[in-house]
Amino acid sequence: MRTLKVAMIGYGFMGAAHSQGWRTAPRMFDLPAAPEMSVIVGRRADAVAAAAQRWGWAESATDWREVVARDDIDVVDVVTPGGSHAEIAAAALDAGKHVLCEKPLANTVAEAESMAAAAERAQARGALSMVGFTYRRVPAATLARDLVARGKVGHIRQVRAAYRQDWLVDPQAPLAWRLQKEHAGSGALGDIGAHAVDMVQFITGRRVQRATGVVETIVEERPLPASEQAGPATQTGRVTVDDLALFTGRLDSGALAAFEATRYATGRKNALTVEVSGERGALFFDLEDLNTLQFYDRTAPEDQQGFTRISVTEPSHPYLSGWWPPGHLLGYEHGFSHQVKDLVEGIDSGTPPHPSFAEGLHVQRVLDAVQRSAAQDSVWVDV
Repeated sequence: MRTLKVAMIGYGFMGAAHSQGWRTAPRMFDLPAAPEMSVIVGRRADAVAAAAQRWGWAESATDWREVVARDDIDVVDVVTPGGSHAEIAAAALDAGKHVLCEKPLANTVAEAESMAAAAERAQARGALSMVGFTYRRVPAATLARDLVARGKVGHIRQVRAAYRQDWLVDPQAPLAWRLQKEHAGSGALGDIGAHAVDMVQFITGRRVQRATGVVETIVEERPLPASEQAGPATQTGRVTVDDLALFTGRLDSGALAAFEATRYATGRKNALTVEVSGERGALFFDLEDLNTLQFYDRTAPEDQQGFTRISVTEPSHPYLSGWWPPGHLLGYEHGFSHQVKDLVEGIDSGTPPHPSFAEGLHVQRVLDAVQRSAAQDSVWVDV
C-alpha cells in the first residue's frame, strides 16, 4: 500500500485534534493509502518534542521551511494561527506537497486569493489541497446535506445559523492570540462565524452572495498572560478583534440566512446550530447534540406532523460504517478522522477534495463583506 508521509505545522489545540484524526483514521477505515505521522513542527524545541511523543509523531522540528522542502514529505497539515497560513500553505503547494489547512483559510481576502491561486497551480501538477471545515464531517451534518440534496425540505425559504460560546464572559480572562488581529484576522466572526457560513453553504448547496451586519468588541482591554506580566501591577493589552457578530446573508437562491457568532453567550460552550426551513420540510442540527438530526416532514398527514429526532448512528449513515454498532455515539474528535479519510481518498484517486481552497476563499469573502458592512452602518455589501 502506498504510504503518505505527513508533516504537521503547529501543535496547539488543533494540533491535538488533527493528530487524533491522523492516528485513528487508518485504523478505523479501509484507506487506499497509509498516512504516516512523520514530523511535527513548532517554534519551541522542547514543547514540540513533547507534543510529538504524546501524540505519536515520529520526530519533531522547529523550521517549517526545511520540513516543507524535504523530499520524504507528501502531505503538509497547517494548524498554525491564521496569520501564517498563506506563507506556509503556498510554500508547501509550490514544493509539490498536498496541503490540509485549518479554517479560516487566511486572515484576509488577499491572502486567501493567493492561497487559492497557489492551489490551482499545484493541482495542475497533481498536488491537492483542502480546508479543514471539520463540522461538515459530523455524520448528522452530512446527512442534513444529503436530505436537502434529495429534496426532502423542498425549496429553501429561510436559514438560521448560530455559533455561540462563552469563554470570554469573564472580563479578567487573559489576552490570547485569538484576540489579536495580527494573529487571528478577526474574532468571533472569523473563528466561529466562518464555521456557520460554511455549514449553511454546505448543507443548502447555496452560496452567500450579499451580506449586511454588525460586529462589536465588548471588552476592549484584557490582562496579559501571566508569562508576560512584569512587576506587581497587572498589565493589560488591547483586544483588536470582534467579540460578537450578527449578520444576514442573501443566498444565490434568493433565500435569507441569519447568522450569529459570539463568545459572550453565557452558558453556551460550543453551540453551533443550523436550521433550514423549506416548503416541504425543515432540518435542525445542533453540535452539542451531534449524534442526532431533527427532521420535519410537512408532507406527512397533519396528525403525524412534528419534528422527528433521527439518531444518526446507523451503518447506512455518513461515515458510520467505520465505527460502532447502532446507538453507540460519536464525539467531537471523530470529524477529524473523517477529514483524513476524505483527504487520503482524494489524494489516492486524484480527485480534488472538498472544501477546496476556492471554497475557503468564498467564505473569507463573506466574512470580509460583513466587516465592510459593519464599517458602513450595516449597508448591504456584495460578496
